[in-house]
Amino acid sequence: MRTGSEIVEHEPGDLTCIVEGGILLSALQGALAEHGQRLSLDPPGDPTLAACLIDDLSGPLRHRFGTMRDLVLGVTVLLPDGTRANSGGKVVKNVAGYDLGKLFCGSQGRLGSVERLALRLHPLPAAARTIVTRADWQALHHSQLVPSAVDIADGLIHVLFEGSQRAVDAQAGALDGEEADPWAELRALQASLPGRIRWNGEPAPLVRPGPRVACVAEAHEPVWSPLAERVREAMCNRS
Repeated sequence: MRTGSEIVEHEPGDLTCIVEGGILLSALQGALAEHGQRLSLDPPGDPTLAACLIDDLSGPLRHRFGTMRDLVLGVTVLLPDGTRANSGGKVVKNVAGYDLGKLFCGSQGRLGSVERLALRLHPLPAAARTIVTRADWQALHHSQLVPSAVDIADGLIHVLFEGSQRAVDAQAGALDGEEADPWAELRALQASLPGRIRWNGEPAPLVRPGPRVACVAEAHEPVWSPLAERVREAMCNRS
């Protein structure tokens, strides 16, 4: 079944929107940018929003804003037996029923298809700077700095600061290193590394130390739990 690709509703004052699952991430970001907002999700490529959820996609901004499961307020899904189910709401404080958004995150289509998503948005930052440094991660982690993204690759730490110009300049100035714009290359590196494991300090081609995720060439982190499998079987066996 083909999923729609429209923005159903956008409430700039509430920093929320409702979109159909087939809309491309780039199309949504372009529309939101006109209102000075964004979905704080930046995976490699240009996936649909449904793919972002069921494949648990994320990029460098995962460090501060989390994954798709942290940005979804509600979903409308089509189950294998043809039932259409709704969960959550369209404002941050709404919590009702089972959290299907989190259950579907990483399900890879096993539970059904995602038709609509209600999303939490963030304002576009007024300024952004990236510092590439050889500083110790533990020292950076325990500092007062608040980066939006931190990626470790080739022994270098890439640190993105976002916010007001004054705050960004103050934080960037507190870190020794060179200014750069490496994020397109780092997302391309992530796309070339299909594996994902929990990072415990061992060397890896690409590391996101805040959420403790390492992108590697082989192993995948488990995304399918026994509970989710039981839910899938129950859905398929419904009469």
